[in-house]
Amino acid sequence: MTSVPGVTVGTLLASRPEAFGLPLELLAGADGLDRVITSPHIQKTGLALAGFHEYLKPGRVLIFGESEIRYLEGLDAKARVASMRLALTLDFPCVLITGGFAPPVELMLEAERARVPLLKTPTPTPTAIAKLASILEDSLAERTIMHAVLMDVLGLGVLIVGESGIGKSECALDLIVRGHRLVADDTVEIRRRQEAILIGSCPELTRHHMELRGLGVINVKDLFGIASTRSSKRVELVVQLERWDPAREYERLGLDDDFFEILGLRVPLLRMPVAPGRNIAILVEVAARNQLLRSRGHHAARALAERLEETLRRGAVQASADEDDEELEPGGSR
Repeated sequence: MTSVPGVTVGTLLASRPEAFGLPLELLAGADGLDRVITSPHIQKTGLALAGFHEYLKPGRVLIFGESEIRYLEGLDAKARVASMRLALTLDFPCVLITGGFAPPVELMLEAERARVPLLKTPTPTPTAIAKLASILEDSLAERTIMHAVLMDVLGLGVLIVGESGIGKSECALDLIVRGHRLVADDTVEIRRRQEAILIGSCPELTRHHMELRGLGVINVKDLFGIASTRSSKRVELVVQLERWDPAREYERLGLDDDFFEILGLRVPLLRMPVAPGRNIAILVEVAARNQLLRSRGHHAARALAERLEETLRRGAVQASADEDDEELEPGGSR
């Protein structure tokens, strides 16, 4: 299930933006709180007030900083109303006044009339734009829900996937006992940030909890301490658990790279056969260690293959030299 959500202005206000250093106050236009923000990019331009709308994009928050407020204050009352009325006819979800400046009364009246939420923050314009863009980027990120387990193993985000009952949660529990951290069990929400970053997290309702067949639901944080969990982690490796099939050929050297596609991005994939006697948790931990080495440019399988190839090449050269020496000995063909 994949979605690219929009965020209403009301949802933005209810998301406690003050926790991110961006306190917001609603001044007018409460009837328009259902307007939807569809882009994390912010518009700060006086063109909307001057009547030039060609470069203004719908669905973006419009910022009024000191220059815009001073421009409005410099107009006479009639021109001020006309300018704001023209600007607020565009498809803006809301207007945000930064720097704590007091808006003209006409702006508040026009925002109320047009049902466009008018917000105010004491945060300076550059900081407000950066913080609001970060909040919206996270809220508007393309996302999907996966039936999997996400672990933080040695600082590497490992997504464990496989059919129901294969042992994903049991593997995760063994990793937790070994000192690694749980992000999400059973339901993992993954969102795409920027161009090539996947962030996994757990829905609030099931955070810190695991379901273990025969044992029931446990709270990992209560059992193992707060250091055994974390709220989110970047997905950097996918381990797919599969039931052992004796008739199937499994990878023995690890020379070829496989990938698992999530939200259009390819993540390194390791297929792990599950069979009695195999300690899957230790294998997953080793896979994480190996992936960390690969990310630093050290590929053990390829290094061994190159050494073997070099040894064979040297052996062939030596054999050829020995044959030449034999032919030059007395009694030889030359």
